[in-house]
Amino acid sequence: EVQLVESGGGLVQAGGSLRLSCAASGFTFDDYSIGWFRQAPGKEREGVSCITPSDGSTYYADSVKGRFTISRDNAKDTVYLQMNALKPEDTGVYYCAAGIGGCDGAVSAPEYNHWGQGTQVTVSS
Repeated sequence: EVQLVESGGGLVQAGGSLRLSCAASGFTFDDYSIGWFRQAPGKEREGVSCITPSDGSTYYADSVKGRFTISRDNAKDTVYLQMNALKPEDTGVYYCAAGIGGCDGAVSAPEYNHWGQGTQVTVSS
């Protein structure tokens, strides 16, 4: 059974940091790009960042560039999203997803076919 389990969300003050984890199982992790998406209440889902399986190339949305860092540990089948200098507008449910492709200059949601349940991130002002 394919599973993606996010953890590490929580409540933090503006300017603070959180590290999200995405633990994968049930598929060949090394073959998949992993993306992070977020959705705030009343807003559309937004692709935040992604990382490729082979050379670890990364992509960041402009809204998080310079503040968020994505990394992957293929030995642990886990991807991390380090989030620094958090802003209230970063609030939302963060989802990780796995796909073949979907990380080539953008985080393309339709190319991700395995999704986690999400973890809530709340940034207070």
